[in-house]
Amino acid sequence: MSKVTWHSLIGFGRLCQRISNSQSPSQITWFSKALYANKMAFQHTLRATRCTSIHPVYATQSSGDQKESLQEVTIRSDWSPAEQFAPLASTFRRRVLTGVASASVVALGANFAGITSFLLGFSPEAGRDLKLDVLYPIGGYSRCIEPNEGFEFIYPENWVGDQTLLYRAVGKAEYERSLDPPQLSGGQHRRDLNEPIVAFGPPGSTGELNVSVIVSPVPLDFRIEAFGEPKEVGESLIRKITGSGRRSEVKGTLIESKLREDPSRNVNYYELEFKVESPTFRRHNIAVCCTQNGRLYTLNAQAPEAAWGEVKLDFYRIADSFRITS
Repeated sequence: MSKVTWHSLIGFGRLCQRISNSQSPSQITWFSKALYANKMAFQHTLRATRCTSIHPVYATQSSGDQKESLQEVTIRSDWSPAEQFAPLASTFRRRVLTGVASASVVALGANFAGITSFLLGFSPEAGRDLKLDVLYPIGGYSRCIEPNEGFEFIYPENWVGDQTLLYRAVGKAEYERSLDPPQLSGGQHRRDLNEPIVAFGPPGSTGELNVSVIVSPVPLDFRIEAFGEPKEVGESLIRKITGSGRRSEVKGTLIESKLREDPSRNVNYYELEFKVESPTFRRHNIAVCCTQNGRLYTLNAQAPEAAWGEVKLDFYRIADSFRITS
């Protein structure tokens, strides 16, 4: 092989290294085409060469401390192209794998094509403990955290926030800013105690299928246990819904009641499952009630009875995930 041809090979090898370092997809594509064309050219040259001299080339090699250094590699002119390009191929392959790993980190941060949610699904409990489901759905569920009111729960990832609540809040803010005198606008608007803090449901639904949370002020020493056990509270709730029998067209049935304890925060959660029926609707509900720091929390998830079979597992998970955070 001529000296000029051999210097061309060394220069091409160094060019290969710089291009692989760039990790640009377009450059790597161009590099692949150039590599193939030059391989064919050198193969033709090697076939015409009869000598068996040994020549040095340089390739990068990773050492134990993950730093790359130059290593001299000898090749014979009678070797096949695959053998001659093996050091360069090894370097190129290592660079490509590094680029793929870097791209995976970027995809993880951006949840590109659902990759983050898919990976977190392998360890859902760990992801939920870190509250990552606030940003990325885990196991089909997203997390709602309300820091001002001090509660959280999970809900199906395809559900959306209640737009009615959003528009109502925006409307109230605009009304207060436009009409209140400056000297009075500093006061905090009193919220309707029966208005949910948050609500979620399937997009485009009528509102019969949803989950919502209401927070009401109560005396600091108020405890839900003062009303009795979960079953007693559930039966009292049914009586309130039916008007203690005065509303004969409305019927309520308590299906199940249970207590869930959180010793770390000294909170008892009353979970109640019940049905409400009338001539115009049939609904299935799960409610979670608790008190903490002068607040009564009530989470209510409701669905048409006809849809209960499809959503009951979601409702159970929503109820079990409801927590007081303050």
